[in-house]
Amino acid sequence: MYFEDLFALETELAEYTGAPYVVLTDGCTHALELSLRYYGMRSCEFTAYTYVSVIQTMINLGIAYRLTDETWSGEYRLHGTNIWDSARRLEPDMYRSGQVQCLSFGHSKPLPAGKCGAILLDDVQAYHQLSQMRSDGRDLRITPWQDQSVLTAGWHYCPTLETVAVARERLKTVRPQSQKYNYPDCRKISIKV
Repeated sequence: MYFEDLFALETELAEYTGAPYVVLTDGCTHALELSLRYYGMRSCEFTAYTYVSVIQTMINLGIAYRLTDETWSGEYRLHGTNIWDSARRLEPDMYRSGQVQCLSFGHSKPLPAGKCGAILLDDVQAYHQLSQMRSDGRDLRITPWQDQSVLTAGWHYCPTLETVAVARERLKTVRPQSQKYNYPDCRKISIKV
């Protein structure tokens, strides 16, 4: 039942956003991390007005980054990549061709469902690889999992069954929105490693 609900929510989000493919994750930060890993990014620049987990992800992955004065509403691009932090945006037909948009379904986001997120994309190869990366390297269509003889590198970043159920129910009544949020200037925060 879990995999059917997960696949159903991915399909429903694809129809809503206009993205050809959707990969559910357990949050936007992990959606960004998997995307950065998949594309092998080594450097980028983005707004200083973001949530600190984005900076922590860059540090943890060894990605050189530069913070800018860019202001934004709903989403911002990681310049030098095709990846977007779209944590505060969810609208019909929001998907941009050729891009990778990472969503959050946290409690203060447009689709408040809990610890859940998604990756919107149009590259079928990336879709298959990212789907396995978020699932411990598994192809969730092969059950039982022990029947899969070759696993890829993977992380335990799937959302829970309960969160998927909440997201599916709330997607039916979500109102399109692009939120502005008052994030601090992360250049004023010291992160000790």
